[in-house]
Amino acid sequence: MAEKKGFFHKLVSGLAKTRDNIVAGIDSIFSGFSSIDDDFYEELEELLIMGDLGVHTTEEILDDLRRKVKEQHIKDPQECRQLLIDSIKEQMDLGKQAYEFENRKSVVLLIGVNGVGKTTSVGKLAAQLKGQGKKVMMAAADTFRAAATEQLREWSNRAGVEIIAQHEGADPGAVVFDAIQAAKARNVDVLLCDTAGRLHNKKNLMEELKKIDRIIDKEYPDAYRETLVVLDATTGQNALVQAKLFMEAAPITGIILTKMDGTAKGGIVVAIQSELGIPVKYICVGEKIDDMNKFDSDDFVNALFEKKAEES
Repeated sequence: MAEKKGFFHKLVSGLAKTRDNIVAGIDSIFSGFSSIDDDFYEELEELLIMGDLGVHTTEEILDDLRRKVKEQHIKDPQECRQLLIDSIKEQMDLGKQAYEFENRKSVVLLIGVNGVGKTTSVGKLAAQLKGQGKKVMMAAADTFRAAATEQLREWSNRAGVEIIAQHEGADPGAVVFDAIQAAKARNVDVLLCDTAGRLHNKKNLMEELKKIDRIIDKEYPDAYRETLVVLDATTGQNALVQAKLFMEAAPITGIILTKMDGTAKGGIVVAIQSELGIPVKYICVGEKIDDMNKFDSDDFVNALFEKKAEES
């Protein structure tokens, strides 16, 4: 519980820029309007879109808000604040099976373009799973980037988990093949695979992912599969575009959002879940090994609107 509260406080400070960008504006709309009319909704719509929630998501949230206002016969804009918070939360429900891979023998692929914090996310996830008592192994299948394997070795030392790696330029499929054999032989619970961060529109990345996919299917058909796209929150709507392109290359099951502490575009969390139907499963609010945590929609929205963790 203390750990969760600690992360909540990091989240509150991490979302400061987003809060300044969105919430201050929302509060001034609520206090600046004396009645709930078309102008009120228009201002709110403009602000949410500017806050990177996206057009589609904003429309859904406002439709929901209009319905609740009508049903509850609300006249005072100030009373809309909590309704808006609830509507945003409802857009981000993860569902019961979000972390099923933790309870099964599983292979987790992390994909994403270079520079988003993918290799770092592998390390943080490894540390988190090991902390839960899981036997974890890493596969350094990003053989394309010179420093990637070295970086992953450092994380494997910090997290205290084994790593399977080959030389730079090796076939990523061969690395995954070796890692699967080792994972099965050593009774590993979760095999985390770092993959190359080629540009998302390159055909060779798609082919590489399909090849890795075939190898896992053939060599480890019983493994539970999880494919997480790592996105940089500071890129806002561009992260959404990247996620869509990766969805064409692989069956994505979740998102890791990094650099949440350095962005005013935190509203992208809501847009991703609502527009893609893919849950944000982890968010990172710093560089340290424990600065990544499971995504909790209540905590996220409460931190955004600065409600206390105990209230959630």
